[in-house]
Amino acid sequence: MVYEDQCQQGLKPKYDCLLFDVDDTLYPRSSGLLEEVTKNIQEYMIQKLGIEETEASQMNGVLYKSYGTSMAGLKAIGYDFDNDDYHRFVHGRLPYERLRPDHALRNLLLSLPIRKVIFSNADQAHVAKVLSRLGLEDCFEGVICFETLNPFNYEDINACDEIGASSPSSASKSQILDIIEHPCQSNPVSALQKSPIVCKPFEDAFEQAFKLAHINPQKTVFFDDSVRNIMTGKLMGLHTVLVGTANRENGADYALESIHNMKEALSDLWKANDKSEARSFTRKVSMETTVTA
Repeated sequence: MVYEDQCQQGLKPKYDCLLFDVDDTLYPRSSGLLEEVTKNIQEYMIQKLGIEETEASQMNGVLYKSYGTSMAGLKAIGYDFDNDDYHRFVHGRLPYERLRPDHALRNLLLSLPIRKVIFSNADQAHVAKVLSRLGLEDCFEGVICFETLNPFNYEDINACDEIGASSPSSASKSQILDIIEHPCQSNPVSALQKSPIVCKPFEDAFEQAFKLAHINPQKTVFFDDSVRNIMTGKLMGLHTVLVGTANRENGADYALESIHNMKEALSDLWKANDKSEARSFTRKVSMETTVTA
């Protein structure tokens, strides 16, 4: 292993973990899955929560912007629904067939003997399906997702007797309408309740991820397509790579149009690997020569 080899020689490895988002990071946004997810969320709001069709789109956008995910926003403003039912509706109906095995990315990931961990707001079933379709299911040491970020919250919410049984109070509805009418106010979240859901881009989600995966942020590279997530990651001490654009935004150490360009941006990782393999080969040849002599 590269980093075992470096440690034996008294060298301190620069990185010891790669942390990856999933959607629109491990596969391109051109897949169209983001649009399908948005459509499914709005249909859920209309069909399951009784939200007016004329309000669903704008409300969804405001809640996503304010709370990190639409689900977190809906929970924050008082909608009570089953998590699994929501995830089945939003993710379970996605056209996963649009995703194909990515042999190039698989080879890139497996070429580095560094810990690799998934960090996604999505549910476990969705993450597993995406990784399976991409042929990457055995490339990661662990998965941090909705269920792992929200273990207690998840149990409490799913203890309810009916799915989608309750709606926000009249006061909460007034706050929702106020946010929609004035979406540009400086701090819309302050006007609403705190969400019970832990998710990116908020610091508590990153803290939870570090704890769960025993991550040292100073030695970890974080890949994500969201500028908000990247900015928080940088504040938390991570080395950051914004995926999906060549324009390096605030908080991003690197910017890649595609995850396939990771070797170009982080060439030092592969150089260290190549040097280590060369040293290992030299030692092996030397030992074989000594034994033969």
